[in-house]
Amino acid sequence: MKALLRNAAAVFVGLLVLFVLVTAVEVVTLALHPYPENFTHTMEEVCQHVERFPAWILGLAAGAWAISAYLSTWATRRMGSPYSAGVVGVLLLAALFGNLAMLPYPEWFKATAGIAVFVATAFAIFSRTNRSSPVVETALPCEQTPPA
Repeated sequence: MKALLRNAAAVFVGLLVLFVLVTAVEVVTLALHPYPENFTHTMEEVCQHVERFPAWILGLAAGAWAISAYLSTWATRRMGSPYSAGVVGVLLLAALFGNLAMLPYPEWFKATAGIAVFVATAFAIFSRTNRSSPVVETALPCEQTPPA
């Protein structure tokens, strides 16, 4: 029961970390490429806005999404198990591919973001974590004197 609760908490924390980081990425990209005047947030206007994104902002976003994916999945893996990290990874990839399918991003961006996020997520899931790091004793025993 303890492991189940720890893994559920790990998934929650991982998704929370992901939400905060992706929101930060979106705020930065919106600051770099703001909405036009009289923007009413209709799907048509959002699609037009996405089509006008400069390539360098899209490249920045792909990298930031990959970093966000790695950190959130790594945090989940660190707290829970590879399975809980896998749950966050699957939810993350489903959200990413849903976003990429819904909006008119260029094909190069869809491929780059998809591959980068997938690789970052896989690295985090399969990374070796050590929850209880061994204590490294740095003090010398009382009988020994440091070398001169």
